[in-house]
Amino acid sequence: MPRTTRSRHRRALLAGLLALGLTTASASGCAGDGGGTGSPGTIKIGLLASLSGTYQAVGTEIRDGFQLYLNNHDGKLGGHKIELIVADEGNGAPTAVPAATKLIKQDKVRALTGIVGGGSVAAVYPVLTEAKIPFVGSNGRPELKDVSRVWVTSYLSEEPGAAIAPHVRDTVKGPVYAIGPDYQGGYDELRGFTEAFAKAGGKLANPDGKTRWTPFPNTTNFTPYFAQIKASGAAAVYTFYAGSAAVDFVKQYAQSEIKDVPLYAAGFLTEGGVLNAQGEAARNIYSVLNYSPDLDNAANRSFVAAWKANHDGSPTTYAMASYDAAAVLDKAIGAAGADPTPEKINKAIEDLGQIDSPRGTWQFSKTTHSPVQKWYLRQVRQDGRALSNTVVGDLATIGG
Repeated sequence: MPRTTRSRHRRALLAGLLALGLTTASASGCAGDGGGTGSPGTIKIGLLASLSGTYQAVGTEIRDGFQLYLNNHDGKLGGHKIELIVADEGNGAPTAVPAATKLIKQDKVRALTGIVGGGSVAAVYPVLTEAKIPFVGSNGRPELKDVSRVWVTSYLSEEPGAAIAPHVRDTVKGPVYAIGPDYQGGYDELRGFTEAFAKAGGKLANPDGKTRWTPFPNTTNFTPYFAQIKASGAAAVYTFYAGSAAVDFVKQYAQSEIKDVPLYAAGFLTEGGVLNAQGEAARNIYSVLNYSPDLDNAANRSFVAAWKANHDGSPTTYAMASYDAAAVLDKAIGAAGADPTPEKINKAIEDLGQIDSPRGTWQFSKTTHSPVQKWYLRQVRQDGRALSNTVVGDLATIGG
């Protein structure tokens, strides 16, 4: 074929391809990492959660909640196929930091989600800041200096205690003993309660007026602490434990000399699989949480049905918050355009309005980047053949 004929042939072919939107650049956008102007491409999201250690059950729920959303949306967020890269947070910072560093620097994820421990969030924070990628956390979050790229779909760690403290003050006739684990999450959770309790006029039964801390993660025998509570003359106990520590605490409490002293807690004490492990020992415990699977709204009915189709038992607040993290990223990535860079995703999150959630509708606080949401009072009661965390009242709506 003469050169001029070949040139005309190439020009005609190119014009046809352009008309069909099938140029090489567009094709690479389809197969690549979200670039180009054709169909959205695959992008990477990192999920860091405790898949081993004390909070393995919590981390598993976080992973499964996010995956459930992906399963229900054809593996896509914002129209882009998602490669979800999961890493193990372990028991805290020593394992969380290298795992997060790999996700961010080697795997080059566009956003990070998950993280069980507040201490892990604080330790990973400098890596996130350096990389300038958004973090959409799905469990408690400690105080941070700059939250411009930090969002949380669950709560701030001090909020559960702050939400229930006025109710405890109005209900309990006498001083309350505060006890919890000696690490960042425990400090934040118990501070939320003790500060709000004091503001409401409540008095602690602790001899020095300060929370009693138990070494974490090594404390498995709580009997000596129950003797101290007995000696204090406490009219009730407020606590925060989760995971295997929650099972140990509740089982031993039910067999102790203070078993008849009312027990109030952040909802994680009896949440999810730990309630099954605690069994009858957990009956009548009061707790505060931002979610219960018995909430009567359309989004929750759909969520619970989808969860039960794939899992034994009901979903937890951990699964719900991670499901919502995926929903947030879905909306944000979709709004970020054909090439959803970390900066564009973060800006899109900032511009989101209300989120329709299994917990009820909520939205991000403009100052704390955490949910403005309602908190519920729950009690462990018989529900058919099993014990369940049953909502018995509404508490405060909290959000900065």
